[in-house]
Amino acid sequence: MSSPTSLLRKPWMLILLAVAMSASPRLLKAQEHGDSPAHTEQAAADPGGAEGEGDHGGGHTDPVGPVLLSLALILVCAKIGGAIFLKFHQPAVLGELVFGVILGNGVLLMGLTPDQAAEIGGITGAYGRLILNTLAHGGAIDILARIGVVLLLFMVGLESNIAAMMKVGLSSLLVATFGVVAPFILGAAVSYYLLPGKHDVMVHIYIGATLCATSVGITARVLQELNRLNQDEARIVLGAAVIDDVMGLVILAVVAGMITAKGSGQELAMMSVVKIIVMAVGFLFVAVLGGQWMSPHLFKLASKLRGDGLLLLTALTICFLLAGAANLIGLAPIVGAFAAGLLLDEVHFQEFREQGVHHDLEELVAPIATLLVPIFFIQMGMTVKLQTFANVQVLGFAALLTLVAIIGKQVCSWGVLDKSLDRISVGVGMIPRGEVGLIFAAIGHTLVLHGEPVIGDNANSAVVIMVIVTTMITPPILQWTLNRGDRLKAARAEAT
Repeated sequence: MSSPTSLLRKPWMLILLAVAMSASPRLLKAQEHGDSPAHTEQAAADPGGAEGEGDHGGGHTDPVGPVLLSLALILVCAKIGGAIFLKFHQPAVLGELVFGVILGNGVLLMGLTPDQAAEIGGITGAYGRLILNTLAHGGAIDILARIGVVLLLFMVGLESNIAAMMKVGLSSLLVATFGVVAPFILGAAVSYYLLPGKHDVMVHIYIGATLCATSVGITARVLQELNRLNQDEARIVLGAAVIDDVMGLVILAVVAGMITAKGSGQELAMMSVVKIIVMAVGFLFVAVLGGQWMSPHLFKLASKLRGDGLLLLTALTICFLLAGAANLIGLAPIVGAFAAGLLLDEVHFQEFREQGVHHDLEELVAPIATLLVPIFFIQMGMTVKLQTFANVQVLGFAALLTLVAIIGKQVCSWGVLDKSLDRISVGVGMIPRGEVGLIFAAIGHTLVLHGEPVIGDNANSAVVIMVIVTTMITPPILQWTLNRGDRLKAARAEAT
């Protein structure tokens, strides 16, 4: 392998190294005196500690500095990755995911040890820890990524139409139901027979639950890029994905409650289960129907104020309010954001039209989403740790888990009632687990049964592999199936 000094003569290696130094938290943490995550967070939170950690190069370190550097790097990678894949007629989101994987595993991919990377890059000490903390789960970049996916689902809701979605509402409900039941059963069965080691039956049930939900963000982005949001297949997928998330989160809450109760020797009260279901369904009902009645009044009040950007600010206020309210009752914020987009109709902006504001709301939100949405997909790619692929036993379990995750969502295509629609595209659109699967795995890691986490290292690696594979294969396959469906529809039209 080349020495660290010789690598300095290769500009492309320096670029990759900058990527690696900024986005390999777990690998770089090892070179800082064996720091634990808790120590790293403490050092970042208290930059005035030992070794002059409040200063970098003799000057004061502004806390926003590491955020700006990380943000600049991520945005450059997102745009380069997206441009490369668009050149090959693939969705930009796939390039963002791939570059996220490269970003999060740069040191490993270059074959360098953390010490060699530190010697070349020189990002050590307090400033290095600040960057790592910025990129870590719950850090500033992670928060921006979460806001990005909220805006993505808000825009998808704006471009959707409630009346049109209601026409395929029964199909969406059936697709969502099949898409939850089949993966749940198949995932639990694979875990029972193949998960390394002996585990409680609740572990297998929980792993089955991680396969239930669909990452609506991935599919929505692909459909948006392909200008397919107005197709019935797209409406079925988006409606089913939202219902899927609600069902999945309800299942997660119930299974987590069962595990907690079993760990403490108690039983889960049925009223708790009923309460979870009622709150989830009630929120969507109240948010969409109640919001349609209330939003015209809010926009009318906002139109009486003076200032620029009142239409955008009012719409974003409604979006963030419903997203936050959804999270408050235990649902994913993206569910509230999608509901906010659905309830905002152009007729609500009539007062602004009369004042000369002729911009579409989608056009106003788009620049903000263009900044934040790619951060979400880069961040998702960065969560993949390639070293988990080295365990053959885990790989076998992950391969079958991924297979049943894909098959389970194809079963949901049976719920499409209109036979003239492309069922394969509906099934493919439901495949990606994305951030939802990762959230399930993270929560499972915090649940303890018989003194061990429900989602241990082996199970977590397998789930992460399943999530990234289902997430990354969906964009190109969905694009192909949609084009195939167009050709079949055109052939049928010619035949008649």
